[in-house]
Amino acid sequence: MKDITDQAEERHRAKMANRKAVQDAEVAEKTVEKGLLMVHTGSGKGKSTAAFGLALRMLGHNRRVGIVQFIKGGWSTGEQPALAVFGDRVVWHTMGEGFTWETQDLKRDIAAAERAWEKALELMADETIGLVVLDELNIALRYEYLDLDKVVGELQARRPDLHVVVTGRNAKPALIDAADLVTEMTLVKHHFKAGVKAQSGIEF
Repeated sequence: MKDITDQAEERHRAKMANRKAVQDAEVAEKTVEKGLLMVHTGSGKGKSTAAFGLALRMLGHNRRVGIVQFIKGGWSTGEQPALAVFGDRVVWHTMGEGFTWETQDLKRDIAAAERAWEKALELMADETIGLVVLDELNIALRYEYLDLDKVVGELQARRPDLHVVVTGRNAKPALIDAADLVTEMTLVKHHFKAGVKAQSGIEF
């Protein structure tokens, strides 16, 4: 470790003390507690993974979690068996029938999305659930499988203490406007472009 002078140490201490005072004052100003509507969107990886991270955090605080997958159907992901160890503290419904380019059936995709949304409303009404993950709902909205205004309205009308996280690319502006927290995952580099196939534990 490089040598640190007493003067440098004192300057650092004073700087950090000032920063702590500013941070503490800012935190003290925040008094509202409410259920959040969160959106994970963008072209980068990690949208669903981040949502499942929130699920783990919620479980760590002894809150139940509900999950509805809108698009992913037959594609098995590692998160589901991992979260299954929490038993009935996690309610998981995979309602999609696969990616849209696989089904190639508009009526079938719309019907699956409508069933998934009904299940989402059911979970949102369950007062024992603290977080609902709506995985790939953005895709269903992008392709207009569901009525955007109706979905946004029902999300806004959810009970006050419920947290909801919506994932998927191309989040609609109306949903972004309604959300409390929006995170855009930006793609910088992806191994798929170099010919590396999707791998268990990474992509699914």
